[in-house]
Amino acid sequence: MLMNKLQANLCLICVTLCWSSEVIIYACIPDDMLSFATTAITNAIAAIILSASFFKRVKVELKRASKKLLLRCLLLGVMNCVYNILYLQGLNYLDVSTGAFTFSMTIVVLPVILITMKKNVSKNTWISAALVLAGITVALGSNFANTQILGILIMLLGCIVRAIFIVKLNDYAKEYDAVSLSVFISVFVTVISFIIWFILQPATFGAIEWSGTMIASLFIYAYFIIAFAQTLNIFAQKRATAAGATIIYSLEIVFSLIWSAILPETLTDRMVPTPFHIIGALLIVAGSLVEILNLGGRRRKITNASD
Repeated sequence: MLMNKLQANLCLICVTLCWSSEVIIYACIPDDMLSFATTAITNAIAAIILSASFFKRVKVELKRASKKLLLRCLLLGVMNCVYNILYLQGLNYLDVSTGAFTFSMTIVVLPVILITMKKNVSKNTWISAALVLAGITVALGSNFANTQILGILIMLLGCIVRAIFIVKLNDYAKEYDAVSLSVFISVFVTVISFIIWFILQPATFGAIEWSGTMIASLFIYAYFIIAFAQTLNIFAQKRATAAGATIIYSLEIVFSLIWSAILPETLTDRMVPTPFHIIGALLIVAGSLVEILNLGGRRRKITNASD
């Protein structure tokens, strides 16, 4: 199909919007349920939904790429789990708001990773990164002085792993079928998360107090956050750049601020945005617009073995 850079960026905004609703869905899942349990279950459901819906497509791509595809998805699955673990560990030393803004610093780390990998970094990327960094710094405001350095260091390590993950995902998205990549990433994330879950809680499924609300939340999370958003993200990255995608991802914190300000406490933790939060969010939006409005001109045909 045909897609230009603006259309790809709009898809990435949709993905980011879906991701920002994660905290709303999580509110319906008991706090005592391990995050590894949630990750294992939702990724398993997503993999089943996608493979059942696109069985022939996945089968063709697996036959074409086989071992190389699986090894690359294993690598992505491992990195996905590592940066999520680091994020959760970092939150032990930071409040949620500070942790979310700090984790958005992936956009600052990513250009350095790209240069290390001998990839080009455009002028617009540096401008966007500078604006997003300014937004994060302003949004943290006086809270930054009260944060624990160890938490910041853990978050920055997570940002490095996430930046490498985004670069590799962007490379593989241009080489493989988006649905197949999404399926096998979810499979490996399921396996890794289940192993950690089993180590921490051997009873696994037997330790969960099941309810209709929780089951519905897990299925909604699996469909919208993983099956839909993850696949759309990979598809959009066929046309987007790794840096451009990361810049747009930083809008997630802006959407999250909006949800926390307007939604009732039954759905999310209410927070009254401070002037620092508002100015920081506007700078992040400005940084994203620099990337989004750089259209690139021509349309390009996207094809792969399964389209």
